[in-house]
Amino acid sequence: MKKINLITIFFLILFNLNSAHANEEFEEWKINFKIFALKQGIKLTTLNKLIDKSKFLPNVIKYDRYQPEFYEDTKTYISKRTSTKKIKIGNKIYKENIDKINLISKHYNVDKNLLLSLMGIETNFGNYLGKMDIISSLATLSFDKRRSDFFTSELITLLKLIDNNVIDPSTLYGSWAGAFGNFQFMPSTIKNYAIDYDNNKMINLKGTDDSFASAANYLSELGWNNSYPCFYKVTLKKNIPEKYLNISAKKIHSNKKVGYLKKYINDSNFLNSYNDLNAAIITPDAEIVENPDKLSPAFIIFDNYKLILKWNRSLRFALAVCTLKDKFKNDL
Repeated sequence: MKKINLITIFFLILFNLNSAHANEEFEEWKINFKIFALKQGIKLTTLNKLIDKSKFLPNVIKYDRYQPEFYEDTKTYISKRTSTKKIKIGNKIYKENIDKINLISKHYNVDKNLLLSLMGIETNFGNYLGKMDIISSLATLSFDKRRSDFFTSELITLLKLIDNNVIDPSTLYGSWAGAFGNFQFMPSTIKNYAIDYDNNKMINLKGTDDSFASAANYLSELGWNNSYPCFYKVTLKKNIPEKYLNISAKKIHSNKKVGYLKKYINDSNFLNSYNDLNAAIITPDAEIVENPDKLSPAFIIFDNYKLILKWNRSLRFALAVCTLKDKFKNDL
């Protein structure tokens, strides 16, 4: 018992020493960042108010590094995120905002069921927006060397939005990686796609009007097409070449016409009307489930699915979003 206690005490002391050292380096980083940000046109008053008060968040580094070896299987992942309870909550949100959501959906030509689905998957309809101080999160990740350039750019973008009175800094609490609002927009996404739909001179991504309009605008700009499917679950023939199997969302390869891929799919007649569409095959369990079946589960995915990957680069995230979308379509 004494030996275990001594080991525990040793690691606690080591952790505290490392954290203290990181805090000292972070304070130095803040000085250098302010000099850099001033050259990018950020106001000194903004930097003094926000960067000076930012804190090094060791948990953010931990979340960024944490990559579990195995996850739950795709069927479990999707079923948890597309439950009957989630359908009921989405229905309530829709009925409370039916005129606005329908108008936004029609204006941007983006399926209302998709908008509800994305909000449901991302933040459980605004119930899990995140509680991290986004300025401190982005500053911590900018200070960290692993992806410093990306997060420095995001932090500068956010500070410019604050300078221009587009975003209220007092509302900036969200995910550990800096995503914000009902649909979890990063600062660069806010800059490029967010909409002040209610014309009050401020973008409020935690409110219904601006968040739904911004999500619809983003999806419209990405190229969402209401007429096309996202994916279909398929059963693959054993002779399918491995090169046609996508196991990662990082880069979807071997895109072919549906008419070509059908020869590797059992009972593929239901795909006849999509013969001329581009598609690919994914087997999402292959890299993330222990001892997976390499050919099952399998899905044929279309361009709509691929653009959801631009929102969140996860095969199973896009599957869950499109599954929930279809459930809403059958329920609303």
